[in-house]
Amino acid sequence: MKAANLRRYMNVWPPFLFSGIRVTDIADDFGHARVELRQRWYNRNYVGTHFGGSLFAMADPFWMILLMRRLGPGYMVWDQAGEIRFEKPGRGTVVADFRLEDAVVDQIRAAAAGGDKVLHWFETPILDASGEVVARYRKQVYTRLKRDRREPGATDKT
Repeated sequence: MKAANLRRYMNVWPPFLFSGIRVTDIADDFGHARVELRQRWYNRNYVGTHFGGSLFAMADPFWMILLMRRLGPGYMVWDQAGEIRFEKPGRGTVVADFRLEDAVVDQIRAAAAGGDKVLHWFETPILDASGEVVARYRKQVYTRLKRDRREPGATDKT
């Protein structure tokens, strides 16, 4: 699926659509994605700031998707863990930018070359309109070379 089509699909995907989450950009090479969450009556918490679940959801799928697309079909890529740390109340429109650098892709590819699993943590700040950090989102992604792509004799030790 092309990046533009994925962006359009994600914008009508119910978990994003009904939370007010909007994907504004996915680069053609899947090296970057940008997501925004505008504050609405239906995504506020009890005290009138962004609901933490919506902040988590806006960041949740992107590291796995970007890495999966950059590595190609020879790899298993899964979300392993995710966490969020709230830094200050989120109000107005907040954004998350995901940038997957070539060096990180190369590092993961090299570490997985022998068939071992690779666990990599990514971090993304969620920023308000003034550029202040509202929350820090972290995602651990599991990557492994698929069995049929491994060198003969490679073991399944992990």
